[in-house]
Amino acid sequence: NGAGDFTVEDRSGRNLHFGVREIGMGGICNGLALHGLRPYAGTFFVFSDYAKPMVRLASLMQLPVIYVYSHDSIGVGEDGPTHQPVEHLASYRSIPNITVFRPADQTETAAGWAVAMASEKTPTALILTRQNVDQIAETSKEAMKGGYILSDSEKETPDAILIASGSEVKPCMDAKKLLREQGVDVRVVSMPSIELFERQPEDYKNAVLPRNVKARVVVEASKDFGWGRYVGLDGAILGMESFGASAPGSELFDIYGFKAEPIAATVNEVIARCS
Repeated sequence: NGAGDFTVEDRSGRNLHFGVREIGMGGICNGLALHGLRPYAGTFFVFSDYAKPMVRLASLMQLPVIYVYSHDSIGVGEDGPTHQPVEHLASYRSIPNITVFRPADQTETAAGWAVAMASEKTPTALILTRQNVDQIAETSKEAMKGGYILSDSEKETPDAILIASGSEVKPCMDAKKLLREQGVDVRVVSMPSIELFERQPEDYKNAVLPRNVKARVVVEASKDFGWGRYVGLDGAILGMESFGASAPGSELFDIYGFKAEPIAATVNEVIARCS
């Protein structure tokens, strides 16, 4: 705000009106980064496919461009399956040398922005929701580590571990309360960035996800590709196996099981399987 627009008549502004041309937007941002500036670009996450060739080049050229992608899941709702980027997280996470960061609330969003601004040779994709999300009291700058214990079990060894990113973190916190009433004590791990978590020391990763806890459930409203390393053969992934549907986002989260009750039921199933 207040920085002016870059136009043919006035080149002093800092805001560029790219129009609906994501690949051109990405190419221009790469050029700006090569000239020592710190550009960011934004669009709906489903349209990130159009920008991807330039995102790939930014990763290849070690340019710290920031991409702000909104409307990140089935929460888009009424626009229907064409606008619900269920496979895009897996696609972006597969790119070498990029940090994909999907925050759960404003605290984690600030942490993701701090990571992006501190990066010198790695682009960052901030993956944000369309729908409002609750601020979670337990979130912190620990999110800069990519994954951290958001809410621990009372037991030294939890009965199970819930792992989630973005808008699915709060339903996991709700599921934890429900499970506690059933006598099941779980740990909730927020993992906004797999890439940042994998850069942490092994002792830290083992402290967050101890190897002796086999009962693990990942919850993310996207294709489950890539999460298998964290749940192993005994755990479960609550993800998307379709392109979604046309309905209000809150209804879709109910339909596809991203609520406390089905999450808790899945945890109990995994615990029984691991017993």
